[in-house]
Amino acid sequence: MSLPYGRVYNFSAGPGAIPVPVLEEARDNMMNYQGCGVGVMEMSHRGKVYTEIAADADKYVRQLMGIPDNYKVLFLHGGASLQFTMLAMNFMNGGQADYVTTGTWGKKAIEAGGLHGIGTAIFDAKATGYDNAPAFGDLNHTPGAKYCHFTMNETIQGVDFLGDPPADRTDWICDMSSCIASREFDVSRYAMIYAGAQKNLGPAGTCLVILREDMLDRVPNGLPPMLDYKVAVENDWMYNTPSTWSVYVCSLVFKHWIDFGGLSAVQKYNEDKAAHIYTAIDGSAGFFKGHAQFNNRSLMNISFTLPDEDVTQKFLSESKAAGFHELKGHRSVGGCRASIYNAFPAEGCVELAKFMGEFAKANG
Repeated sequence: MSLPYGRVYNFSAGPGAIPVPVLEEARDNMMNYQGCGVGVMEMSHRGKVYTEIAADADKYVRQLMGIPDNYKVLFLHGGASLQFTMLAMNFMNGGQADYVTTGTWGKKAIEAGGLHGIGTAIFDAKATGYDNAPAFGDLNHTPGAKYCHFTMNETIQGVDFLGDPPADRTDWICDMSSCIASREFDVSRYAMIYAGAQKNLGPAGTCLVILREDMLDRVPNGLPPMLDYKVAVENDWMYNTPSTWSVYVCSLVFKHWIDFGGLSAVQKYNEDKAAHIYTAIDGSAGFFKGHAQFNNRSLMNISFTLPDEDVTQKFLSESKAAGFHELKGHRSVGGCRASIYNAFPAEGCVELAKFMGEFAKANG
């Protein structure tokens, strides 16, 4: 295996890989952005140059994800975790909302939301170890619920809905942190989509929020300005200094995937990558066991276990020596996890699948 710059295959669940051409462009502009005399991290966020960078970020993400004109795009602080609280403050506001819990992050979302109203768990996969997601049509919504929140892709458990919610009257709010821009989505099906940047969009430090305009009518008066979506919109997400560098790199990432062929091309690329590893799991005669049920297997986070802890540790040690890094699973699931976000190279999936086959044959 030989990667540019002496890099390794980085299966980190986040922050994750960024496309090498993006890193190279950001590097080349680090000291002097396009001849303006300073780098992006040093320039005023209200100056002409950065205003153009911000406009590009908005333009490119709208183009990449097909965002309709009646949606606002925001780049906010605090990552996705702050949105657990912020969306409940703005839209539940002491009322009631539905939550679908398919893993760790969905559980955190309802816990935070419940501090600002009544968060009702209309589905919870805890009994089966968070290994599946329901069909949207099987959910029984609470009458009068302000919205229905779900996590599209659970990073830790490797569970994904693998499809959009129905075009009904439900105001669907979705945490897409681990799968944003990984396949085609119909943004019009959602009242709000949000995603921490550090998995598929760019560096940690910002959270992308895609918000249907009419939701702003529900925001109560008197919220803290930094937690008020109306304030964020009225100030073009610059009520205070944004994460300027993170947004800049995100803009480069959006453009990179547009040039790659858009989300249809990205989706095929990700399906092909994941297939190599899932084939290694399914072809191991039970030596490797995937955590997620078949119909909810994530294309981004592949969690799997081995026969016992000693074998798991041997696998982690030998795989790292072979150049496969950050494969240790989360403590709540155990085993291993291969996070293969958009920028993770396909060759790494091919090589890992080959390594898994050889390891299973030698240790099974």
